[in-house]
Parts: sequence; C-alpha cells; structure tokens
Amino acid sequence: MSKTPSRRSTAPRPRTSHPLPTTTWFPGPDEPNAAPIPGAVLPAWAIDKIRTEFVGRPGHGPAPLLKIAIRDTAPGMDARIPSTPFAAAVDDEDAASRPSILLAELHPDALPAPSDDLPAVGGMPGAQEDGWPGFFHRAHRLLPTNGILLLATRQRRDAGRLTDPLGTLIAGARTAGFRYLQHIVIVYAHPVGDRLVPAPPPDTSRGVAHCDLIALSAITHP
Repeated sequence: MSKTPSRRSTAPRPRTSHPLPTTTWFPGPDEPNAAPIPGAVLPAWAIDKIRTEFVGRPGHGPAPLLKIAIRDTAPGMDARIPSTPFAAAVDDEDAASRPSILLAELHPDALPAPSDDLPAVGGMPGAQEDGWPGFFHRAHRLLPTNGILLLATRQRRDAGRLTDPLGTLIAGARTAGFRYLQHIVIVYAHPVGDRLVPAPPPDTSRGVAHCDLIALSAITHP
C-alpha cells in the first residue's frame, strides 16, 4: 500500500438520504501507536479523530460519546458489556443521561457468521431479545432521534477464509430503525516516507491490517 492520508472532510450529515462514500483513515506520521491495545478494535488515534473530526463540532471541544465493548451475544449480554464514557469539555448532564453517540467495538468472535440471518421481529422487539437483533433494538431506544451508532469491527478468518460481517450487521441495524451513513476503513499501519508499513495487533486474523467503522443514524417514524 502506498496511499497518502486523505484530507477530505469526514463529518457525517445525519439528515442526508444518500450514504456517504467510503473513506480511509491513516494514522499521522508522528503517531507511535498505529494499532489498538490488546482486545480492542479501534486505536486511540481513531477514537480521537471520531470525537474531533467525524462527529465533533468545529470550534468546540471533542464530542462526548459512550464506548462499549461487545465480546459475546449470549443471554444477559448487557450485564457483561464494559463501557467507557468520553465526556465533553464541559459537563453535560443531558448527554450523560442519554448519549447521542454510541460507539460499539465488536470483538470478531462475537460477530454473526456469514450464514446468520438477522430477521425483522414483530410486536415490541428488543426488551428481552438476545443476540444482535436485541442489541440493535435496545441501542435504538437508547439514542435520541438522529443519534449516531458507530460499529467498529474487523474481518475474521473462518475455515481459512476471510469473512466480512458488515452486510449482515447493517441489515440488522436497518431492521431496528437505523439509517446507514458511511463506511470508514481505519488502517493499522505506520507511515514511512511514501509507504505504509503494516502494524496489525497480534490478535487479528492473518492478512487483516485494518478495521471497519460503520456510522448509522437512529431514525424515528411518527
């Protein structure tokens, strides 16, 4: 790979009816840690970029968000999900009580298999539902209208082949009432001159040198 960092704006527009194009993010030339810490999906520099450039407001401090880490989808998953709040520069009690940005890091082992289906569920879904359908419905109820759900994940290797879960996850999120906004590729690599030297974390599947960030907007129909 020999790409240079993109200078285009990556700010989402929640009210648009057209998905934004795929964007690629690279670490800065002086960034010492291109990869995430063990067990995480996003490197720290990417979280900073999310808060300042992607969902941040120009002229203001970093946007507040709630980061959660999903490592399994077995019954009772909510009780096992660790969360990390990233507060605004000035305390915002309303944002703390109902975050408008939810960042979910999805461990590859918790992702649906390529053959898994996330069907629509009638009635009042989500309250006691397990797995990904329940998570998406509960996330939709947590977020306000036009709130942002960010899914951070990466490919994994099943039976020797790399599998991509993004289509299944986006379909499940749409069923729960989310609108797809954008796909961002976050590269695990160090810029060296005009080249990128891969620096994947040790827990990635062979051949994976990036993670994916999917931006979705919560919509509410009257």
